[in-house]
Amino acid sequence: MEVSSHAISLERIQGLTFELGGFTNLTEDHLDFYKNMDNYLNAKLDLLKYMKADGIFLVNHDDIESEKFIQKYSNTKTIGIGNSDYNILSFNITPSKTTIHFEKNKNTYEVTTNLTSKFNVYNYITALALCHEYGFDIPTIIEKTKNIYPPKGRCQTTEVKNGFAVVDYAHTPDAVEKVITSYKELAKSRIITIVGCGGDRDPIKRPIMGKIASDLSDYVIFTNDNPRTENPENIMNDILKGVEKENYEVILDRHEAIQKSLDLIQKEDIVLILGKGHEDYQIIGHTKIHFDDFEEIENYKKEQE
Repeated sequence: MEVSSHAISLERIQGLTFELGGFTNLTEDHLDFYKNMDNYLNAKLDLLKYMKADGIFLVNHDDIESEKFIQKYSNTKTIGIGNSDYNILSFNITPSKTTIHFEKNKNTYEVTTNLTSKFNVYNYITALALCHEYGFDIPTIIEKTKNIYPPKGRCQTTEVKNGFAVVDYAHTPDAVEKVITSYKELAKSRIITIVGCGGDRDPIKRPIMGKIASDLSDYVIFTNDNPRTENPENIMNDILKGVEKENYEVILDRHEAIQKSLDLIQKEDIVLILGKGHEDYQIIGHTKIHFDDFEEIENYKKEQE
C-alpha cells in the first residue's frame, strides 16, 4: 500500500505493522498542512514506528534525507546509482520506453520498461526491490513487469502529428522539474509545457512552479488547473511572479490551451500537459465538470484525420 504522510500524521494506519517499507524521496509538498519541510520529513520518518522489528526498509540512497532513515532503522537496504544494495548501473530513456541496467549481489540485470523519465527508474527499481525482498526472484519480476504500461495520467504518452504529447500528474515544483528535465534530456526538438496551479491550495509553490516551467521549457502555456473557489486570474498572477523569461502565454481555458499546444507541434517536439494526470474533471467554483487531458489529445487527433 502507499502510505501518505497525511495518513501517518492523522493516524489512519494506527494498528497496522509492516514487514517491508520504502522511502523514495522528499520534495516540497503539503506545506499548507506541515508548515515547513522539517515537519514533513518527520511525518515520513514516523512510518518507521510501524515497521516490525525484523522488517526490511528500502531507502533511495540518492536522496539527501536517506541517512536519517538509515540512522533510525537498523535493517535498511539501499537503492541508488553507485554503492547501493540495488545498484543502478545505467539507464537509457526515450519518449516511450526506458532500458535499465542494475546490479544485485554482483549479478547484473537488464530490463526494458514502458515507463519513461528518470524518477520512474527509481520507482521501478524500488518496486522490484520490494518484490525481491518479499521472496520473488529478479528474473521472474522482470519477466512479469516488462509489459506493464504507465497508469493513466502518469507519463502517459501518445504520438501527435510528428511529435509526442505526454499527460502527467506533476503538480508540485519538484515533480514539474523532474518531468520537464527528464524529457528535456531525451528531446530532439522543443519542449512545450502546459501547467497551472490548483485553487484553495498552497500558494507558496505557484511562483516556484512558474519559474521552473519557464526556465526549463522552450515554450509554456499557463492555464487553469482546478481553480475551485479562487479567482483564476489571481492564481495566474501568483504563478507569473516567478517567471523571468518571455517564452510563455496565458490561456485560462484548459481546452483552448491544449488545442494551442498541439497546434504548435513540429517535428519531434514534445508537449507536456502537467497537473491533472488521471483526473477526468475540472473543479470550477463548487462545480465539478468532466474534463480529461488525454481525451482532449485523442479528440484533437481525430479532428486531424
